[in-house]
Amino acid sequence: MKASDIMTSPVITVGPKAPVGEIAAVLLARQISALPVLEKGRLVGMVSEADLVHRHEIGTERIAPGPWWLRFFSADRSPAQYVKSHAGKARDIMTREVITVGEDTPLAQVAALLDKHGIKRVPVMRGERLVGIVSRANLVQALAAEARVAPRPSRDDAAIHDRVVAELERQPWWRSPYASVTVSDGVVHYWGATETDEDRDAVRVVAENVPGVRGVEDHRITMADIPSMV
Repeated sequence: MKASDIMTSPVITVGPKAPVGEIAAVLLARQISALPVLEKGRLVGMVSEADLVHRHEIGTERIAPGPWWLRFFSADRSPAQYVKSHAGKARDIMTREVITVGEDTPLAQVAALLDKHGIKRVPVMRGERLVGIVSRANLVQALAAEARVAPRPSRDDAAIHDRVVAELERQPWWRSPYASVTVSDGVVHYWGATETDEDRDAVRVVAENVPGVRGVEDHRITMADIPSMV
């Protein structure tokens, strides 16, 4: 799947001169957490809930560290922080460096960007035009939609075996020379040995994700236990 498959479109936006109070009202009314800022159709920034947290109107502006008397007699914020907490327009409080993706960006790459930059959403661009936005919520919605369209369970043990083995062989932690897989009446059995016990949950999940599997039994022994058995 790619960004265009799950993005929210059209996108609610504001202009650079939008008042802070209006921005807060739109976020609440639309139940969203951020708004792209467009100037003459061009994306110039993003205003999010985080940009509205430290505001003088509600007494949450940032306070400089130190004794109370020092905070009382000195400036309690940098000029940039003062602007952020006192400015009344989007242009002064918005985040200007915006991470964006294209319509064809794979979801794996979108998720990686969200993690890397610690952000909750990315605008989706078609050239220089904003066409959508992908949020963490959109990714969760995509997962829920996939779960609703579950593949048909297989009643064929051989087909189940092939799917389990194919998935296992894609994993670097699977040690096929030491272990084998059999399937009997929909129950997946693991045989042989494992270097550690850490992969037991992983091989169980592999089998459980194959439609038609009715149970999983891991009969493998841990290789470290073999000398004590001789």
